[in-house]
Amino acid sequence: MSVNDQDAAVTPGRRAARFEAPDWWIYRGTGRPIHDIDLARLLPPPPPWRSYRGGPLPEHDVPPPDDGEAERRLGTAFTLSGHDIDFDELNMVNAAILLRRPLLVTGNPGTGKSSLAYRIARELGLGRVLRWAITSHTTLSSGLYGYDAIGRVQAAATSQARLGEETEEPPIGDFVRLGPLGTAFLSARLPRVLLIDELDKSEADLPNDLLSIFEDGEFTIDELARVRNRHPEVTVHTHDPQRTAVVHDGRVACHAFPIIVMTSNGEREFPPAFLRRCLQLRIENPDHAQLAAIVSSHLVDENGDYRDALIREFAERSKAQGGLPTDRLLDAVYLATSGAYQPDRDAWPRLVEALWQRLTVR
Repeated sequence: MSVNDQDAAVTPGRRAARFEAPDWWIYRGTGRPIHDIDLARLLPPPPPWRSYRGGPLPEHDVPPPDDGEAERRLGTAFTLSGHDIDFDELNMVNAAILLRRPLLVTGNPGTGKSSLAYRIARELGLGRVLRWAITSHTTLSSGLYGYDAIGRVQAAATSQARLGEETEEPPIGDFVRLGPLGTAFLSARLPRVLLIDELDKSEADLPNDLLSIFEDGEFTIDELARVRNRHPEVTVHTHDPQRTAVVHDGRVACHAFPIIVMTSNGEREFPPAFLRRCLQLRIENPDHAQLAAIVSSHLVDENGDYRDALIREFAERSKAQGGLPTDRLLDAVYLATSGAYQPDRDAWPRLVEALWQRLTVR
């Protein structure tokens, strides 16, 4: 480890000015795609206690392409460099990838917790991020799969009425759709990236309910397990648009444990048993250089004078107020450079005040 590595390592929560990436790191944090690599070969074997052998692997074993969400969240330009990434963030993300452990990411709203999942997916070429947005009504089953029993009965009745005679029931797989959590655990050569967003909004039982699948790497679709003697292979819909998957014997089991990023705004504490199975990372509020890189990623042709002044003012206010969401800085920069608003003695300062002050209302 170099001197700069040591400095970064003993200064937790701070961005390293310079450091050399350790050889075991796969993810570098820039979101810049790594081309001409075979990630399945690059990844070392998992620890014996985190090894999964679900299968068989599908014939078309390629992650679905990104649906544009990564570009919307990260921007089109690759302006983040190793100088803009927190050393602790890189350490913990790479540890989670190699150990096949879920990563619990905390921090103030708007600090880029969710964006981390999209940077990982884009950089490592893992395709579309599976996002599971958590609410107070979310259950484990809703993330795993859904079965439309009523729809199947109605389809059978419609077919019988049209043909005027008794017909076979429609294929059961037509009425099963895997959720984002269930899709992430399908057998594949490469891991999928799963974003479990705002886990702290869930009911108290959900974190503990997740422990089983985090440990076992598999789950059973009861409706398919009941018919496995007659239908050992069933094609079902997945959470990816226009994609299906074959489920064997009613069981979904992973081959490559997914890269799971769970975000929390710190609104609640999680059970010790849940925390024991996760790695934890806190993302601090971005500093001036990081904010400049984020703005440049989204607004490539912005006016430099307006941009720099706004970034400085935003960084100062964010620090004084305990953190402001970064997207409101992007809003202000876009307005300032769109031609609709120009800094003057009255209108512009009042607009910025409204954009940024309202966020602090509790």
